[in-house]
Amino acid sequence: MKALVLFYSMYGHIYQMAQAAVKGIHEVEGAEVHLKRVPETLPDEVLAKMGALEARKAFEHVEVCTVAELAEYDLLVFGAPTRFGNMCGQMRQFLDATGGLWARRALVGKVGCVFTSTGTQHGGQESTILSFHLTLLHHGMVVVGLPYSFELQSDMSEITGCSPYGASTIAGPDGKRMPSTHELTGARYLARHAATIAKKLWG
Repeated sequence: MKALVLFYSMYGHIYQMAQAAVKGIHEVEGAEVHLKRVPETLPDEVLAKMGALEARKAFEHVEVCTVAELAEYDLLVFGAPTRFGNMCGQMRQFLDATGGLWARRALVGKVGCVFTSTGTQHGGQESTILSFHLTLLHHGMVVVGLPYSFELQSDMSEITGCSPYGASTIAGPDGKRMPSTHELTGARYLARHAATIAKKLWG
């Protein structure tokens, strides 16, 4: 079973969640996993004004994905930050270019799941993941969420991300809060759960 963790990250929060997802997939025997990122659409001068260039150095080495290669994988794990309750423009632009894959039904039956980040506790984590699912469903994919067998889902000891729809993290209004152990565990669990399902379908 061949898996892809595909992400967009600006300040590193989603990159950390993506790394946790990779670890989760590695826990499934026989799973082959690749970590890639979607192309950047903003020029460096804009990223510099946003204070993002330094943080991006941590994941600039990660290979950029092409739209065509999505069809090569049995499992697609997507990670993108939230912008006004929806996925960021970079990921949206990448997915909007998948019309050729849709026309060939190239992703039908593939397994997919989503993780995200927001600046605040109620900044649109669930709406981002659910609206992301719409694209996967239009491609005929098998959508996987984060079940309550992930027992931290019901933990009330801290403010945290994650919901039945997917894994998530809260970056904080200033972006200084990095993913907690709880949230990273959620991303790892989500990816492992999806990989287990994908192995049953495609392994």
